[in-house]
Amino acid sequence: MNWSTSLRRIFVSSPASAAALYAITIIALIWLGSAAVLDLFAKREQLNDANAQLAEFAGRKQQGGALAGSGPTGPGGSVFVEGRTVTIAGAALVQRLTEAVAKVGGNVLSTQVDLPPARANASVISVVASCELDQPALQQLLYDIEAGLPFLFVDQLHVQEPLAAAASGAGRLRVLVTVSGQWQGKV
Repeated sequence: MNWSTSLRRIFVSSPASAAALYAITIIALIWLGSAAVLDLFAKREQLNDANAQLAEFAGRKQQGGALAGSGPTGPGGSVFVEGRTVTIAGAALVQRLTEAVAKVGGNVLSTQVDLPPARANASVISVVASCELDQPALQQLLYDIEAGLPFLFVDQLHVQEPLAAAASGAGRLRVLVTVSGQWQGKV
C-alpha cells in the first residue's frame, strides 16, 4: 500500500481531518509567502541604504578638498594610493604630501618612502617627510592629509620649535611626519 492510497482512505472517511490538513497547508503557504515578501522588503531597504551611503561618498569625492581648502584631493580621487607599481604609488604619495604642505605655505625639506617588501602581502606605503611650516598651518595640514583622498593616516608626528624662536615666539616649526596609505596593487 502506498502513501496516496492510505491518505485517500483517511480523508474520504474523515472530512474533518482533510479540512484541517488543507487549512494547515494553506496557512503554511501564506506564512512562507509573507516571509519571502518581508525578506524582499528588508533587502530593498538595505539596498536603498547602501545607495544612499554610496551617493554620500560620491558627494564627498566631488566636493574634493573644499572642506580643507581648494585644490585636488589626490591622485585620481581614489581611496587607495594609486599607481601601476608600488614605486609609482610611493611617488604619488610623496606628491600628495608635498602638495598638502605647499598648500598651507610650508616647505618640504626631505622625504623618504618606505615601501612594503616585494614578496610581502602588506600593501601599506609610508612616507616620512621633514618640513617647515607656521604653527597655525599645522592643524590645517593634518586635517587636509586625513580628510582628503586617498585615505591617508598620520602614523607619527614630531614637532620641534626652533631654539631661536623659543625666546621670541616667532619662527617656523620643524615637523617630522609619517603618513601612510593603502596601495590596492595592480588594477
